[in-house]
Amino acid sequence: MDLAELPELIELEFDVEQNEFGLAIVANGRFLSVATPADAEFEQVDLEVLAETHLTAIKGAIERYRSGRSDEALIQSAQVAMAWTVAFFVLTFLFLKLRKRVIGFLERLTIRRFTRVEEVTNALVKGKAVAKLLGFAANIVLWVFYLFVLYYYVTFVLLSFAQTRPFAQLLLTYVSQPLIDVTWGIAGFLPNLITMGIILLITRYSIKGLRLFMENVEAGTFEWKDFEPHWVRPTFNIARAIIIAIAIVFIYPLIPGSDSRAFQGLTILAGIMVSLGSNAVVSNMMAGLFVIYRRSTNIGDRIKVGEQVGDVVEIKMMETLIKSVKNEMVSIPNAQLLNSEVVNYSRKIDGRGLLVHTTVGIGYEEPQDKVEAMLIEAARRTRDLKKSPEPFVLWAQLADYAINYQVNAFTTRGSSLPRILSDLHRNIVDVFNENGVQIMTPSYEADPPEPKIPQQPWDGSLARIQG
Repeated sequence: MDLAELPELIELEFDVEQNEFGLAIVANGRFLSVATPADAEFEQVDLEVLAETHLTAIKGAIERYRSGRSDEALIQSAQVAMAWTVAFFVLTFLFLKLRKRVIGFLERLTIRRFTRVEEVTNALVKGKAVAKLLGFAANIVLWVFYLFVLYYYVTFVLLSFAQTRPFAQLLLTYVSQPLIDVTWGIAGFLPNLITMGIILLITRYSIKGLRLFMENVEAGTFEWKDFEPHWVRPTFNIARAIIIAIAIVFIYPLIPGSDSRAFQGLTILAGIMVSLGSNAVVSNMMAGLFVIYRRSTNIGDRIKVGEQVGDVVEIKMMETLIKSVKNEMVSIPNAQLLNSEVVNYSRKIDGRGLLVHTTVGIGYEEPQDKVEAMLIEAARRTRDLKKSPEPFVLWAQLADYAINYQVNAFTTRGSSLPRILSDLHRNIVDVFNENGVQIMTPSYEADPPEPKIPQQPWDGSLARIQG
């Protein structure tokens, strides 16, 4: 290196001298290299030929080093660097001038496409949101492209000068080489990528075929013995999950880095996190399967779970939605539904229907046959209570001050149970008032001078006054 940096006015004189190691190459009295007999034997050439080859290579390297740092070379390098600079500034000007126009064009094009699809407000709002996201993504891509242009501009300028060429080579090594490695990696991954694409296509069309089959089962085109219609959707979801799981098993080994310890450790960590955080989720999902397939509850049934009474609206994997008698939407976790007693008012057992009952307390002094007849009459007056089988009365309890009579009657309108009970209570009060019998429920302390019953029937005068 010292010899190459000497001024060109100093002429270099090269000699080949014999020494104890072999033929040494010397320039202006400085030792540069030596060709040994072992080197000649390895290269399978004569020792003199090998020494001459070394001398030619050294002369060429020094000449190239000096020519790259000559005045003419510096002028040419400056011209090349100036050309790259002009091109960079032109690209910078175009980037700053056209960036917003390109983003605006993409946003307008997106909104126009959404407007053509559907001319409604919701679609327009959605189109604007998608256009903003697309514009944001385009802005990022353009800035990344500009940074790449800036990076390679600096690299090419440094490559133009022999003095700064090593720094340019370092920059190319840090960025270009990883990009090349990624490109070759993608090219090597293409066979696995094609295999993954085939697996995904098979999975997609398998799910489509399964969906078509299930839709035909739901429509009644295909008959499936003992298969409930409300099982179609959960069965499809379960089968789809199984198909996707099988596809993941086949695809997993094809993923780049799947066999590395880091990837395996990340997979184990994700599995532990899911297992620790999903006990309740898995419990509700398993309970949902039992609720769906055990046929104890169907959509539309009037059920009672704990204190909640309502109609089943939807049975999901995690929860069951019921609409209460007060028109409230109640969400019940399937685990609770599985572990609780469920009363189904809509399910037919023996064909007679649901047995509606209520209890009243009547004093011991009243004739029992008369009381039973009045209760049966009240049941017969109640709409939606069946006349056959006939209503009947049971003696529920001999209390301290009254006999508790329980009137029972069948109905097939389990969904109307609150209204039926209300009508039955009203009719009981009316019948007992008509016959001058006092109902002693819920509390009784002493006999009043006269029975606490209305003396005159209401003629509706208050309603007429308010009207």
